[in-house]
Amino acid sequence: MPDTEPTAGRARDAASRAPEPRSTVELPAPIADYLAHLQVERRASPHTLANYRRDLEALAAWATEAGVDVAAPGEADIRAFVASEHRRGLSPRSLQRRLSAVRGFYRWRLRHGQLAANPAAGVRAPKAPRRLPQVLDPDEARTLVEVPAEAPLGLRDRAMLELFYSSGLRLSELCALRWRDLHLDDGLVNVLGKGGRERIVPVGSFAREALREWRAESRGADDAPVFPGRGGRHISPRAVQLRMRQLAQRQGLFKRVHPHLLRHSFASHVLESSGDLRGVQELLGHADIATTQIYTHLDFGHLARVYDAAHPRARRKR
Repeated sequence: MPDTEPTAGRARDAASRAPEPRSTVELPAPIADYLAHLQVERRASPHTLANYRRDLEALAAWATEAGVDVAAPGEADIRAFVASEHRRGLSPRSLQRRLSAVRGFYRWRLRHGQLAANPAAGVRAPKAPRRLPQVLDPDEARTLVEVPAEAPLGLRDRAMLELFYSSGLRLSELCALRWRDLHLDDGLVNVLGKGGRERIVPVGSFAREALREWRAESRGADDAPVFPGRGGRHISPRAVQLRMRQLAQRQGLFKRVHPHLLRHSFASHVLESSGDLRGVQELLGHADIATTQIYTHLDFGHLARVYDAAHPRARRKR
């Protein structure tokens, strides 16, 4: 069936220039067109594109070996693919991610009239055990973010950590920030999150003060990265991860500290104080509130106290 996307050929050429790992599998045209759609129209990040490419390469390789038309398989074929990946030792979590990419690919083909039904829609991966994210308690978080400003790069490090903890940003969001995105007088930051979704997040007073001091030292122009790396470009995620590990050890926190730990701590502490799950969802930029609900398990004692105080039949009346 001819491709219904008039720009598919040009988009495919653009996708081939994306900064992704070199493929070991020659991708079928439908998969290449879908990846082009993700890059050009959905503006997916290089990291997201690399993940989707890896998952769909696995599907294409399996389909070639099994003699299945990857462009139009049946539901039984997708179940066989998932079973094959499971036998290869793929974890339930990895299988869920892989199946999500496969569903997205066939959903896209269905939307463009190239399939009668999505063969992956009813297929489920094995359930993964639910792991609760680690968090820092408020004292540990304060110890981490209050790095000495007089140390080499101290102002930068403090501004970075304060902003992570103040606003619950993702690592990629913090690395991409420019000074024009920060509105320190209003205490707000504009963030471009997953899927190109924009949101506005509050910035606390300690973070605003640290950011002002860092800007005065770095003399950052409006269009400059807030946290520049080599050559004045945006700092790399890997550099932030390594720096946080060093700073945690220097501050006496000998646990695995990483950028997402401060995001988890931000969400847990805000939820504990407010009990507003929907508000935390908006602050974190989660598309689905089910993603945010994991934080309700982190402070069940607090929620139990809210229930006892609020529910008319939670306790016997004296």
